[in-house]
Amino acid sequence: MDKIHIEGGHRLRGEVRVSGAKNAALPILCSSILAADTSVYRNVPVLRDIATMGKLLKNLGCAIEGERAVTVDSRQVSGFEAPYELVKTMRASVLVLGPLVARYGRARVSLPGGCAIGARPIDQHLKGLEAMGARISLVHGYVEAKAKRLTGARIVCDIPTVTGTENLMMAAALAKGHTVIENAAREPEVEELARVLNKMGARIQGAGTSAIDIEGVDELHGIEHSVVPDRIEAGTFMVAAAITRGDVLVRDCMPEHLDAVIAKLRTAGAEVTVEEGGVRVRARHELNAVDITTQPYPGFPTDMQAQFMVLASVALGQSVITETIFENRYMHVQELARMGADIHVDGRTSIVRGVPKLSGTTVMATDLRASASLILAGLVASGKTEVLRVYHLDRGYEKIEKKIRPLGAKIRRAHVKGEL
Repeated sequence: MDKIHIEGGHRLRGEVRVSGAKNAALPILCSSILAADTSVYRNVPVLRDIATMGKLLKNLGCAIEGERAVTVDSRQVSGFEAPYELVKTMRASVLVLGPLVARYGRARVSLPGGCAIGARPIDQHLKGLEAMGARISLVHGYVEAKAKRLTGARIVCDIPTVTGTENLMMAAALAKGHTVIENAAREPEVEELARVLNKMGARIQGAGTSAIDIEGVDELHGIEHSVVPDRIEAGTFMVAAAITRGDVLVRDCMPEHLDAVIAKLRTAGAEVTVEEGGVRVRARHELNAVDITTQPYPGFPTDMQAQFMVLASVALGQSVITETIFENRYMHVQELARMGADIHVDGRTSIVRGVPKLSGTTVMATDLRASASLILAGLVASGKTEVLRVYHLDRGYEKIEKKIRPLGAKIRRAHVKGEL
């Protein structure tokens, strides 16, 4: 296993490029199942989760080649199961459910269960598929879904769910008749998937709003597509620039996907300007406290909560951070406290009182975004920080240490034996 060493206290300056979005690439890869054809996807990030999805698609019979440019040949799909061994490591594996039922009339997918940041059930996925005529059964920890052909339906989601909306949108693309998904997730990744499906021949309108209309078609075809930039990676780099009082141009990002993050950075006192090719973040003075409540898009993203908690930990004054999406997304708090952060958690609310300086130490990552927050904390801490269990980090950040080292960060990766 690897760990990351950081020597804190260095301002970040320069330019950094954002990779393709993991949370867009995963459903896009799954959408290839809908076409008995070959598709080519470009700007695919090289990540553990992408590799896991590749294993799953190969397990289903797809032929896959390449990394950043990935070719998926789905003409010989012969398997219909997403096994527990893969689903347990990446919940997004459930995204094969809708495409398999839509094209082949059957699927067997392991229940994802809980994860480090809380339980994330798939009841909205199943409710929508049942509305479209699928017969759903739960057998030995697996969801089994069958349908001769799905039929259009009006589906009202109890809550906006990104993967649920994506799964149902893919299923409805090949369903017979008209489908409406109400209270749909509005995230850019949902809109990106709709863009891909429409290029494949689907008829989808309203993606990016709370009501999505899909007119089912008989077949879809392969395409070439370049994956949208990762807004969470971009946001992480932006926070890194702000907390180190740096000056960084974050290239290849889409500022319109980052409105809530940019607004909070400006509230904290950072200078954020949109330039040709990206977003520049400068911080000339100490940052101010900022209150945050995570919300579904276009609200403040839960995937940026941990990073902003680091900002709040070194800002002037008291910040209040409320997590409304996941019930257990404060696992980074105890590690930040070991570095000297002053954080009090009461249920889903955290009171963060800024301190003059964090202190470097050995910390352990518990999930993907917690890993990023500990990297950020190490950048501003005095002394040296070691971040263990960085395999979490590699699920969603493509060699982050190599990207920020040219900005002036003193950071390196080391292999270690016997890490817990």
